[in-house]
Amino acid sequence: MNLSNYSYQELAAKDKAYVWHPFTQMRDYCASDPIIIERAEGLKLIDVNGRSYYDGVSSIWLNVHGHQVAEIDQAIRDQLSKVAHSTLLGLGNVPSILLAEKLVELTPSSLRKVFYSDSGSEAVEIGLKIAYQYWRLKGENKRKYFVNMVNAYHGDTIGSTSVGGMDLFHGIYRDLLFETYQIPYPNPYRFDGSTAECSNYCRSKLVELLEDKHDEIAGLIIEPLVQGAAGLIMMPDGFLTDVAGLCQKYGILLLADEIATGFGRTGRMFACDHEDTTPDIMMIGKGLTGGYLPVAATLTSDTVYEAFLGEYEEQKTFFHGHSYTGNQLGCAAALANIELFQESNIVARVTESSRAISPLIMALSELEQVGDVRMKGLMIGVELVQDKSSKTPYPWEAKTGIRVCDRARELGMIIRPLGNVVVFMPPLTSAKSDLEAMVKILKQAIIDVTR
Repeated sequence: MNLSNYSYQELAAKDKAYVWHPFTQMRDYCASDPIIIERAEGLKLIDVNGRSYYDGVSSIWLNVHGHQVAEIDQAIRDQLSKVAHSTLLGLGNVPSILLAEKLVELTPSSLRKVFYSDSGSEAVEIGLKIAYQYWRLKGENKRKYFVNMVNAYHGDTIGSTSVGGMDLFHGIYRDLLFETYQIPYPNPYRFDGSTAECSNYCRSKLVELLEDKHDEIAGLIIEPLVQGAAGLIMMPDGFLTDVAGLCQKYGILLLADEIATGFGRTGRMFACDHEDTTPDIMMIGKGLTGGYLPVAATLTSDTVYEAFLGEYEEQKTFFHGHSYTGNQLGCAAALANIELFQESNIVARVTESSRAISPLIMALSELEQVGDVRMKGLMIGVELVQDKSSKTPYPWEAKTGIRVCDRARELGMIIRPLGNVVVFMPPLTSAKSDLEAMVKILKQAIIDVTR
């Protein structure tokens, strides 16, 4: 099939007729002229009409080096000449073995075993099932609940939705979800008090819960340092350390969801590294393959893994798997991605880049309708408000975040809103000049819409 034979009008008509887009109100989408991406070069996506746009959200938080990266392209071609996929059920394959070794070297020292999947949602689902079964295998059958955070987002499968905390995304499915214990995630901007008071309040709620219910709790799941889909909420310094210490004190498994925060995005390889936190289970994805192919992983400690070891007839096996688990093409891309991280010192570059553009980003707070600007590495959220002094948000029906992102597209950059929070997450290798150009577009889009 020659894909270049189709006109924009034909593709747009087929798109509207057949494709159901994620997190998209299709009535609005079908009333618009959609952008249809045909190719990409470096930091830019190029549509079928030949117009280019900065990829200002790294194709939803996962692109690391930009597009059309020669080393990753070649790694996939080389692997394709050998085998595209074979099952990992009872068989090994070369790239999945070598990648597992690399991941164990990169992640916190407690993590020693790697279970592959295809997406972040699945990685979380696996982590929850492992934690639940771990306690059954230990004979502690009362431990069946998980602690999650208000406004958490961990994915869209039933298990990962159950430990989510966003009513907008999850409320409609409430009858399908399992019960959890929920505590507040510290959001200093929306707390009536200081940052320290906010942190102490949330910590006290966790202490109160664990003192009363610790013998019923299998694990606590957290987005370390940055709560992503809630609007890029930045955790106060030390709070993650406090949570990890409380989990250890009360014998609770700590599950760290590093799917969005991992692979250099916060200025360290993993967000847990900022506070030397060592979870029992960690979920990773997004940046794992550099934004190329759908591979995710759930890593566990030896202590957790060894509870599943036994004689065949004991049925201690973790009965879980996916058709494409450990796919060779994806694992080859991930290996090339990690090699680029090391050769190009990507994590240090993120720290340097974030420091360089921080004055421009923080200057956005001077705009009349910008209530808060939040930044950790190259994870940036700009919260728009109707009234700055009272922090009154724009009403949902005003579509303010959407309109700002639409204006940014007109100006040459693809970004996405989370309600009234505009998210800016450029590829990690973006040059300073490109970052400055992208921030300029972001600022102009906010001005054009809010004034």
